[in-house]
Amino acid sequence: MTRDEVLDVFREAGAILEGHFILTSGLRSPVFIQKARVFMYPDKTEILCKALASKIEDAGLGKIDYIVSPALGGLIPGYETARHLNVPAVWVEREGGEFRLRRFELPEGARVIIVEDIVTTGLSCRETVTSLKSLGAEVLAVACLIDRSGGEADVSVPLVSLAQYKVPAYEADNLPPELAALPAVKPGSRGLS
Repeated sequence: MTRDEVLDVFREAGAILEGHFILTSGLRSPVFIQKARVFMYPDKTEILCKALASKIEDAGLGKIDYIVSPALGGLIPGYETARHLNVPAVWVEREGGEFRLRRFELPEGARVIIVEDIVTTGLSCRETVTSLKSLGAEVLAVACLIDRSGGEADVSVPLVSLAQYKVPAYEADNLPPELAALPAVKPGSRGLS
């Protein structure tokens, strides 16, 4: 899939929002990608994740034992991508503020790909890499549907993205006037009680 084809799927689902958004990272942006609006449609999710699975295969990473995703955002694309790669899908969850593989075990040396929905700063991916390496897993790469950083995010391993979609993001105290004039909304899942 081309970048435009990927973004068209998100647009068709009404998943590219414009306004003043507080991102999970704390940065502010005039664009928010509400991936849940895509994931509510199995056919759209399948199209994207099948293409991501093909891109992972084309990256020449060798044998893959598991797909691991950070909960909550990576669960659906992780599962669907794993389905197309014919490998198990597991996930890490926050426990005491850190990602842990709470419900599953990985054998020593398991070769894993981390599948995430959207990468902005790469923090969740880095935390997942650290968690998995502490268990003795070999993390081959991170794969995502959209890389909002335009290739700038540090995920600490190679990053395979279905599409790069660089969207401006600003520190809260350094907003352009047109963004500062809009009320800020935090639409993501982190911080929900």
